[in-house]
Amino acid sequence: MRLAPLNLPPALTERYITTEASELTYHIIEAGLKGKPLLILLHGFPEIAYSWRKIMPQLSIDYYVVAVDQRGYGRTTGWDSSGFEAVDLRTFSVTNLIRDIVVLVHALGYREVDCVIGHDFGAVAASLCALARPDFFHRVILMSHPFKGSPKLPFDVDNAEDPKEGSQTDIRQELAALPEPRKHYKWYYSTAPASIEMSPPEGLHDFLRAYFHLKSADWAGNDPHPLEAWSAPELAKMPYYYIMPLNAGMRDAITKDMVNEDREQVQKSSSRWLPDPELEVYVDEWARTGFQGGLNWYRVQTDPKWLRDADLFAGKMIEVPCLFISGTKDWGIYQEPGVVERMAKVCKDFRGVKMIEGAGHWVQQEQPERVVVEMLNFLGS
Repeated sequence: MRLAPLNLPPALTERYITTEASELTYHIIEAGLKGKPLLILLHGFPEIAYSWRKIMPQLSIDYYVVAVDQRGYGRTTGWDSSGFEAVDLRTFSVTNLIRDIVVLVHALGYREVDCVIGHDFGAVAASLCALARPDFFHRVILMSHPFKGSPKLPFDVDNAEDPKEGSQTDIRQELAALPEPRKHYKWYYSTAPASIEMSPPEGLHDFLRAYFHLKSADWAGNDPHPLEAWSAPELAKMPYYYIMPLNAGMRDAITKDMVNEDREQVQKSSSRWLPDPELEVYVDEWARTGFQGGLNWYRVQTDPKWLRDADLFAGKMIEVPCLFISGTKDWGIYQEPGVVERMAKVCKDFRGVKMIEGAGHWVQQEQPERVVVEMLNFLGS
């Protein structure tokens, strides 16, 4: 099916890339001249390459800038689009996540990436690229999702004092046992009902408008701060869009967070940085594809048996220069207590944290000019 072109800023173009090295047909948005140093931009969930449209024109003055719809997202095709039970989750492995980008870069005619930049889920992908191939990805910028370090494997098992040492609390049971029973969104996203509940086109515009609003700096209910521990009482301090009511789907959770919001005011405030024609791009894409492709990555991340290939990098640090950027109103950076503070210990050349005022989770869309300044300062250092 031939899709209508995306409504892009004048400096941006889109096209498709095929290569015999991959089953994917990559959909990319690009800006700048080939031959200049390459920047690769990796989006989050529930986003697509289009999410980078606001910062690409200025970055393209000195760089060739490419944003890609990742496996499971948007207009990239060729991935396993089977239903929840039938999909082969091996195709959504950590090593495939890295390989997809390495293959794309070669197909573009490059043998190195000056900087790989990722937001949200894309920050997971970008950190893994930098971790695995420091010879190929020379720098990395992570946004809204900090790098918590490479996997830890059981060590010196003959002399271990406590075989359970380091095992993580079953947070799902703890959350469900709270006086107001809750559940973690990542585990909900890993279940079959998630895509069924979220994907229907009916009401999708209102759902995504509310979802983007609640995770932005516009929502007065956002008061992010460090949590004391990975415990149910602490995690329950986060909004319903992260720690959901136990028996709610994501659309229901968003409705609960929106209960005291003036819909007209929400429309007015969020349209400053995400007007309806731009929101409609997301609505159209998710209505067409459904959410299961993007949600498959959560299934992999929450089930250790699908993460075994990441053990290849056990004990390894990110060796290349690394910068972290986030909005001051973004709860995402505090999801796992202490992770931001530990980045200096898991990155050999950590260049610090830049917090952007007036931005929540969608930092490069809410405050693109400020983000570009921080990026260019890092890239020029």
